[in-house]
Amino acid sequence: MTIPMTGKLIVPPETLINEIGGESVILSLKSASYFGLDEMGTRMWQVLTSSESIQAAYDRLLAEYDVEEDRLRADLMNLVAELEQHKLAEVRCE
Repeated sequence: MTIPMTGKLIVPPETLINEIGGESVILSLKSASYFGLDEMGTRMWQVLTSSESIQAAYDRLLAEYDVEEDRLRADLMNLVAELEQHKLAEVRCE
């Protein structure tokens, strides 16, 4: 399944996140799944959840970090796919 860059990452109310020392643990109270994020994953989560679209999050992260465009896109899409797979977030297109 291809994730559209125009989609927005939506976090269900039953998903909780706890940041400790730059790293995070995301927990779904509904499915009891959890997911750990390192410092970069935590930053991606912060930007994804506060941006109007995945594309806007990508653009913002690209401006913040010295990273190859393809690498950032792949890492960002992998994170979004894993969050959806674990039912910690979903992508909505409007």
